[in-house]
Amino acid sequence: MSNTNFTDKTGQAVPKVNFAMRVNDEWVNRSTDELFKGKTVVVFSLPGAFTPTCSSTHLPRYNELATTFKAHGVDEIICMSVNDTFVMNAWAADQEAANVTLIPDGNGQFTEGMGLLVDKADLGFGKRSWRYAMLVKDGIVDKMFIEPNKPGDPFEVSDADTMLSYIAPNAVKQLPTTILTKPGCPFCAKAKALLKDKGYQFEELVMGKEVSFTTLKALSGKETWPQVFIGGKHIGGSDDLAAYFA
Repeated sequence: MSNTNFTDKTGQAVPKVNFAMRVNDEWVNRSTDELFKGKTVVVFSLPGAFTPTCSSTHLPRYNELATTFKAHGVDEIICMSVNDTFVMNAWAADQEAANVTLIPDGNGQFTEGMGLLVDKADLGFGKRSWRYAMLVKDGIVDKMFIEPNKPGDPFEVSDADTMLSYIAPNAVKQLPTTILTKPGCPFCAKAKALLKDKGYQFEELVMGKEVSFTTLKALSGKETWPQVFIGGKHIGGSDDLAAYFA
């Protein structure tokens, strides 16, 4: 890593850049005006698609909290990385990223304009983005969270929870929720409707696709569908879920 002293750009306009992207097998250019003008946008930038921290924590948590961000005035969440569009598209397909817009800063122009382009040649990465997050309102940086300038790849302040705490200190942060379901099961439909009614985003694992009857028994100790898990805790079936919320 270079010995760069990163500058907080709060109060400044984001760099004016065009991003070359592949959308539906066609080349399109998206400008920073298109991304930021008249919007409230959360941006988080990371060293590279498919890298461990980026894939295991950074991107998934922003995706998970997207509904909460939007309930508190955020129009869009953007993940930025100095990767080409093919890599970013493949990463999006590989991740739980439906609620996040992945933008390829392939030439590093945006990242350089933010003063956060660093040399990771020691890892064979070349020029990459330092890890950071920012809140941008109508193209102007409202708040930045830049990771500390120290060796390695620190991940201390650019996470989704820190950003949400800044935007909405009293927001209820939803716990990770998973429901194991079976096709055609009325109790499963009831449980999913209840989760949606309570504003819960959830991952659904369907028997015969992502999960088996053996998995159901191994995880829950039960033989009936559905089985709901919230925040690492086994809640149970639809009636148990109703009692949990009550």
